[in-house]
Amino acid sequence: MAVVEINNVNLTYRVLMNRRGSIRDLFKEAVAGRARIVNYVALQDVSFTVDAGEVVAILGRNGAGKSTLLKILAGVLPPTKGTAKVNGSIAPMIELGAGFHPEMTGAENVVFYSALMMRDIKKVKARVAEIGEWAGVGDHMNFPLRTFSSGMVARLAFSTATDVQPEVLLIDEVLAVGDADFKEKSGARMTQLITSGAAVVLVSHDMAAVRRLANRAIWLENGHVRMSGEANEVVDAYEAG
Repeated sequence: MAVVEINNVNLTYRVLMNRRGSIRDLFKEAVAGRARIVNYVALQDVSFTVDAGEVVAILGRNGAGKSTLLKILAGVLPPTKGTAKVNGSIAPMIELGAGFHPEMTGAENVVFYSALMMRDIKKVKARVAEIGEWAGVGDHMNFPLRTFSSGMVARLAFSTATDVQPEVLLIDEVLAVGDADFKEKSGARMTQLITSGAAVVLVSHDMAAVRRLANRAIWLENGHVRMSGEANEVVDAYEAG
C-alpha cells in the first residue's frame, strides 16, 4: 500500500530579478512597470509512490529540485500544481534545528519542535529528559539554546526528530550527526528507523549509501524526472553522467 503518493507535482517560484533599494523603491518600480518578475520552475510533473518498508532515493545535482520535493512532502511548501499525499506520521530530517529558537530552553525547544511535527505533546513532555540525555545535553536542558554549541544543537534536534517511529521518514543528507562517537550512535538509530518498516524518501549525494539502503531511485534533472527504477541501475546511469 502506498504511504506516499506524488501525482504530477509542479512547483514554480516567482522571482523578482531587478530588486534593489527599499520597499518604497520597489513599489515605485512596480507602479512604473519596471519590476521584472520571472517564473522559475523548480519541479515539473513529478510523480511516484512509496510503499511502507520501501526506501526511495532522490538523486540529482545541486538545484535539481531534491530538497524542494522533500519540503513539499513535509508540508513546508504547497505544490503549485498536482497533489502530494502522505498517509501517517512524518519524521522530517530536513535542516535539523531550523525550528529551534535561541531564547527558549532546550526543553522548551524539544516541545516546540515536536509540536511543529504534530506530535502528541503530552507524550513528548514525558520524554523531554530522555531526549536530552540521549543527545548528551541532559545537564543543559533548562538553559537557553543560545548557550549551546552548534554540535549540541544538532544532537538535540536529531534526538528530538528521531524519538518516535514514524510511518514516513524524510531524509535530506542527515544519516548521522555529531562527533565520531555520536555519529556511530546516531547512524545506528537512523539505520534502525530506515529498516523498521517506515516509508523512506532519502536525498543523498552518497551513492554508496544509496546503493546500500535504497530499493528504488529517482533521478531529478532541472526539476524533471530523468530516470526512475531499481536503485543500482539508476545510480549506474547517474554516475555515468
